[in-house]
Amino acid sequence: MWWATGTKAPDEGLMDFNSSVIRVAVIEDNPTFRKSVEEILNASNQMKVVSSLDSCRQIVPEYKLARPDVALVDIGLRNNESGIECVGIIHNYFPDIRIMMFTVFEDDDKIFDSICAGASGYMLKKTPPEEIIRALIALYEGGAPMTPSIANRTLELFRDKLHPSRIEWGLTPREKEILECLAEGNTYQKIASKLFISISTVRTHIMSIYEKLQVNSKIEAIRKLNSR
Repeated sequence: MWWATGTKAPDEGLMDFNSSVIRVAVIEDNPTFRKSVEEILNASNQMKVVSSLDSCRQIVPEYKLARPDVALVDIGLRNNESGIECVGIIHNYFPDIRIMMFTVFEDDDKIFDSICAGASGYMLKKTPPEEIIRALIALYEGGAPMTPSIANRTLELFRDKLHPSRIEWGLTPREKEILECLAEGNTYQKIASKLFISISTVRTHIMSIYEKLQVNSKIEAIRKLNSR
């Protein structure tokens, strides 16, 4: 990976955005990789690594002394420890510190959990050094930088949360079966025969379906089924 392969530090002129130095905390369990990150950030002349940890254990006492502005946090740490736990600790004890996840993971659960825990940025480790530095500057200035592919996944993820599919309406497997049968044009009697239940049970399930979908008729229920 580029951070550990002797990659040349970014052009110093790239970082000439103001005279302040951003104080950076790094949490990364790979010592070689962590050292490479520190060297590149320090070489930018706009950042100073003030804390370098390999786990969550010393965050509170360390950060009280180091007073970082931003934290760059890996997700997969040793001993089954998660960087997302670190994010929660930082966010709870030091809410003014801006947090960026810096990881190889691209799955939806980790993205969502990181943001919910308090992360404001999410960059992949394959990102070039210049872009990471730009992202940290944007983070420090109040932005929410993300690797483009992660930004797209995040939008899709939150769009799904805001507009849940019918699976998330809380329907039971039996209610889903009955709703599908209704959509196929089956009568209550046919549904009862097909599913080996009584017509009374069908009616009970349908009333539950109406309540969960917040509709008042079979037509409205089917329309909602098809609108997902």
